[in-house]
Amino acid sequence: MICIRRERPEDIAAVRAVNEAAFEQTTEAEITDALRDVCADVLSLVAESDGEIVGHILFSPVTIECGSQSRKGMGLAPMAVTPDRQRQSIGSELVQAGLEILRKQGCPFVIVLGHPAFYPRFGFVPASRYGLISQWEGVPDAAFMVLVLDASSMAGVTGVARYREEFDAAM
Repeated sequence: MICIRRERPEDIAAVRAVNEAAFEQTTEAEITDALRDVCADVLSLVAESDGEIVGHILFSPVTIECGSQSRKGMGLAPMAVTPDRQRQSIGSELVQAGLEILRKQGCPFVIVLGHPAFYPRFGFVPASRYGLISQWEGVPDAAFMVLVLDASSMAGVTGVARYREEFDAAM
């Protein structure tokens, strides 16, 4: 049975191991570690099975720059499941749990740069439909997606979506 819960300090090494195993590199683990150290507003959840961390998801603040105004929301990244536990709905459970928490917290939107065949099942659509573009050049339209959680607060908001600077090293 999978238990989705908030990350605890004793989970840090296991979360790093999950990210490194899932992505076969250290970039996502380094971003996660950096955000955890400097950003109090992250939402970090783990999937635990029989006392072992088998999945992780991180949501961190993003800003949409809309002229002289801005709107704050969250970005989903990274999301990882250990290779031996992939394709068992653990990633989906992590996404659903995180989105439910963010809805309850009144988050207006969540953006993701991810697989266009995976994220639409949660309601994500190409961000371009809302006039949102990625801060990074060359990001495919189908891969840069948004889930609007509060349509009234997002009415008329268009512009460049910016992740925290910790992501810049990966792009």
